[in-house]
Amino acid sequence: MGRGPPVVTTQARPAASGSAAPPDDGRGATVRRGLRAVPVPVALVVMTALAGVVLGRVYADDLLTRLMLGAAVGSVLVSVAARRLPSWLVAPVSVAAMAGWTAFSLHLAARHADLPGSFGPIVADAARNGIPRLLTAMIPVEPAPDTVLVPLVAAWLAGLTGAEVALRAGRTLLGFLPPTLLYAGALYVVGPNADPATWPSVAFAGAVALGLAASDRRGAPGAADPTAGLAPSVRAAVRARLVAGTALGLAVVVGLAALLGPLLAARVDDRPVDPRRYVEPPRVESLDENPLIRISGWALNPEQELLDVTTRAPAGAESRIRLAVLSDYDGVTWRVGATYRNAGRILPATTSHTGPVETVQQEITVAGLTGRLLPAVATPREVTGARVAYDPATGTLIRPEGLSPGLRYTVTSARERPDANLLATADVPAGAEVARVLRVADGTPEPLRKLAGQLAEDNGAPYARAAAIEQFLAEHYRVVADAPSGHAYPNLNFFLFGPRGGGGQRGTSEQFAAAFAVLGRLTGLPTRVVVGFESRGDGPVRAADAFAWPEVLFSGVGWVPFDPLPRPDTEPRPVEEDFRPTPDDPPPSEVPEPTVEPTATPPAVAAADGPAGDRGVSTPVLVAVAVAGLLLLVGAALATLAGMRRAQARARRERGDPGERIAGAWREVTDALRLAGRPVGGDLAATEVARHARRTLADARATTTADRTAPPTAPAIVDRTGETDHAGYAGYGPAVATAPAMVDGPDVDELAVLLNQVAFAPGSATPAHADKATALAEQYVAALRAARPRWRRLLWSVHPGPLRWRP
Repeated sequence: MGRGPPVVTTQARPAASGSAAPPDDGRGATVRRGLRAVPVPVALVVMTALAGVVLGRVYADDLLTRLMLGAAVGSVLVSVAARRLPSWLVAPVSVAAMAGWTAFSLHLAARHADLPGSFGPIVADAARNGIPRLLTAMIPVEPAPDTVLVPLVAAWLAGLTGAEVALRAGRTLLGFLPPTLLYAGALYVVGPNADPATWPSVAFAGAVALGLAASDRRGAPGAADPTAGLAPSVRAAVRARLVAGTALGLAVVVGLAALLGPLLAARVDDRPVDPRRYVEPPRVESLDENPLIRISGWALNPEQELLDVTTRAPAGAESRIRLAVLSDYDGVTWRVGATYRNAGRILPATTSHTGPVETVQQEITVAGLTGRLLPAVATPREVTGARVAYDPATGTLIRPEGLSPGLRYTVTSARERPDANLLATADVPAGAEVARVLRVADGTPEPLRKLAGQLAEDNGAPYARAAAIEQFLAEHYRVVADAPSGHAYPNLNFFLFGPRGGGGQRGTSEQFAAAFAVLGRLTGLPTRVVVGFESRGDGPVRAADAFAWPEVLFSGVGWVPFDPLPRPDTEPRPVEEDFRPTPDDPPPSEVPEPTVEPTATPPAVAAADGPAGDRGVSTPVLVAVAVAGLLLLVGAALATLAGMRRAQARARRERGDPGERIAGAWREVTDALRLAGRPVGGDLAATEVARHARRTLADARATTTADRTAPPTAPAIVDRTGETDHAGYAGYGPAVATAPAMVDGPDVDELAVLLNQVAFAPGSATPAHADKATALAEQYVAALRAARPRWRRLLWSVHPGPLRWRP
């Protein structure tokens, strides 16, 4: 008898003493692999969140840090949860999750900032102005939709990109690059506006080291030797190459450290660059740059209602509302000269002096006041109900969108009351810090210089000089409502020394305040002009309440207002009684006196732009960022559409029974006809659709080969019966007869026969029939696409139509 095949008996090996494997060893291995996979995602989350910690140091609270932490966790978790999905599908899923988190965060930020208006316009405004407002916002930045949108989206994209590269592609070091760039960007945006980020940088380096150490599997216990199984000579060569590569990498790292280390160490003590200097802050029109010229217009319309005010302040507190502070004078125009920064509700505190502080809260409703300047009691500390930009140097507020009737906002101000006991002995500051408010423009009229010298001659103390100027103006000049506007040197010279009968020695508060400020600077006093309103309690503020007043800066006291306007019902004394030219001047009879007042006000000079170097590269940088972001979004959208189209075609060809696959192949053909601009109606039979498809392909091929300048031609279609079809081509001329017959295209008639078989004999189709239908459909679609113009072929694969077209 023949012997049967040997029986192989598998016998379990006895476990070594003390090393019996537990019954759940497979489960334990899975747990260990899971634990080894945790450090890299955790490192990505920590690195991305630390960028929020660094950037949050210049924000008013920790809302941005918490929102960026949520973006870091969400972006990485989505990639981890979707690791089994196709790579092209992860980005759309993550972007959808980002949109949800962003919408929630913007809603939370809008409520936190107490912004008025509906959510939609707020989001649209944040999307339009997110980058410039982030770079022009005042420190500390209030977390609002327009200041959190860009960091939030950047954090999510950094987490998504890093997770996909590090976890899916297995390139951990390369995957750490996006969070690193985000962290560096946060440091750059903060610049010199916060203390050095020491502990966040140390934590960031620790997270990087942890992630890289966890991703290294070569030293793990039980790891396979990559050279195992190789011949000894090959193994030695591989190991030598590994050692050489490691040595080369180490040498490169050491060389870079030796080269860059001293350079970086030398810049440790350097002040970081503030990116805000490259971005132009909000600007105002000339009317808001010099509101002093509006005084005369308001004086002629005294009953015009400008504001409505409700005040909560201590009893006896002053009621002046400040509109603008003008510190720059060039001999022609007083200007605000402010650098406005977008601010939140809480405004930064300025230098405090020794006087007591009053807290004043006002609810202001705009009526007829126009422009962008926002009235407030000095010095504003909190503004609610309106988005503002603020200049800390002058305390001037603007609303970048402009004022509108019905705008209501609340201002809380900390107004300092100068200590009158210190004024008599107070000095005035000097030096570069106050050069702006001491500058006297060239071309000062000689009479102004002589008047200033006479007033300062017997008044040595700064406050005595200021009081002398105030008294001189109040005693010798008259306030009138119809005085022409103007405060250039010629206007002030005529106001001070012009004949009474010819319109001189009379003016509005514009001339009084401007004359005081110029005379004060000529005597060494730092001065400025303030435009505002005298509020008479709760109720409307009218144009008659508008006026201008000068202020003088005293060391240790601050800005002190003066009132050079004459007292009511007082008759001014002639200037000649108290101002006499010095003997070396020519006799008064030889000095021609102006007989007419100026016929035109010197034009206001708009604020000149700064030097080109101060403007930096703001426009190119912003344009480059915007274009790069737009291209990224467009590329992602096109890639998503192309992937969805490929998935749709694959599902039609491969899923379902043979009948469903044949119907899907037919759908590919009809969709191709629609993409070619030759759709078919639902009332046509399959054979008619097939003839239409052959005709469309012939037309497309004829168009690509025919002369573009020739009249349109229609090819003659020779069907399978040998008949020529010219249906629908009337009026194309004799070229129809010469068009080539289409006999070499894909056999769509056979595909139509298969479709009819499925329709009239369900269940008779076989997988072979389905494969044949799929091949015919692919051939036809490829041929029709190849016959299209080049630019239409580019759009063929990303056209969204087939995703929404119904059969």
